[in-house]
Amino acid sequence: MAGFGHGTRRYPRSRGRMGSRTGPDRATLGIIGVICAIAGFFVLGIILGPVAIVCGWLAMGRSWAGSRPVPAVVAVVLGAIDTLLAIIWLAGAAGPGTGLL
Repeated sequence: MAGFGHGTRRYPRSRGRMGSRTGPDRATLGIIGVICAIAGFFVLGIILGPVAIVCGWLAMGRSWAGSRPVPAVVAVVLGAIDTLLAIIWLAGAAGPGTGLL
């Protein structure tokens, strides 16, 4: 039965880019992390910062060893900065007075 979706190529994606066959590939996770980190500087930094860190960490293959893709490292670094700035802003807003810091 070669018809009805039962062809010879079951998985058209290459195995080198895929961490698992069920989830998105590492390049996509890195790009999603960078987008979340940049958007987090403008809105919802306390939420989008950790999302960027997790996406970047998963894009790196959950380790710091070996070669790391650039978008994954950028996502982790910007996500950490974004989260830290959001925490500082929230701490300043909750303190006495009306200042940001």
